[in-house]
Amino acid sequence: MPLTPAQLNRAVGSVLASAAGDALGSQYEFGLALDDSVTPEFGIGYFGHGVGEWTDDTSMAMPILDVLARGDRFDDAASREEIVGRWIGWAQTSKDVGAQTSAVLSRIPSTFTEADALAASQSEHDRAGRSGGNGALMRTGHLALGYLSRLASELAVAAEAISKFTHWEQDSASACILWSAAIRHAILNGELDVRGQLSLLPTADAARWSVLIDEALTPGAHPRDFMAQNGWVVRAFQGALAAVAGATSLADAVERAVRGGADTDTVAAIAGALGGAVWGAAALPADWVHVLHGWPGYDAAELQRLVHAAAT
Repeated sequence: MPLTPAQLNRAVGSVLASAAGDALGSQYEFGLALDDSVTPEFGIGYFGHGVGEWTDDTSMAMPILDVLARGDRFDDAASREEIVGRWIGWAQTSKDVGAQTSAVLSRIPSTFTEADALAASQSEHDRAGRSGGNGALMRTGHLALGYLSRLASELAVAAEAISKFTHWEQDSASACILWSAAIRHAILNGELDVRGQLSLLPTADAARWSVLIDEALTPGAHPRDFMAQNGWVVRAFQGALAAVAGATSLADAVERAVRGGADTDTVAAIAGALGGAVWGAAALPADWVHVLHGWPGYDAAELQRLVHAAAT
């Protein structure tokens, strides 16, 4: 079924709001939580990103969006290998690459297959004893655009596959499945429903995540409540969910995420992806959209073009 104008607006909103959250949170990264009286502003990022420039959160999502915009399918190993290859190239000049992601990408040989990339991810996980950072969740939401007319269970398979290229731990895969499926649901239906995606997880895993979701949806919950260890995918997920669930608008959701402190750009990018899918691009402040730009030389207009191609 073709997307309605409202659905397409929400699809665009998911991508633009994620990039906006990333860029808005950049200068507050690793900082303290902010009071509700503080309105976050765009500025020079912690790692030197320019005003309105997105960071690694959005940059790593761009190869995914490009593949979808071409109409290619993630069932194809060549598409998945292309994404990993572009991550490797991007990491050579990026101002910032997450520690877990950097460690994995450095283990992948110059000529590689999908199996080589997965082996590098598992090897780094085994060496470190963990790989549950938020670096996969920040980039995976855009996958939903390729599965709006396909089953959510197919999206779940793709989300886990993309997660495991750098983050082998199951927490990361589960978070990516739930968030991507919630974005898909929001684009199609215009409502927030993360809990409704739990059926995509194995029973025991779903029970655990049900409790985690309840914590984030507690009345009055704020991203500040999950600031401690929000570089961990579970806390980043909870902080982003609290940001969206407690918001009165899309801008409010993104600003709440930034006020949460610590890994502000990533939590705000995650929150923006879901919030934008709920409220749509029309709810995003125009002055936010106008300043957006980043690797690989894209701006908001190009993002919108890519979303239209990917979603339709």
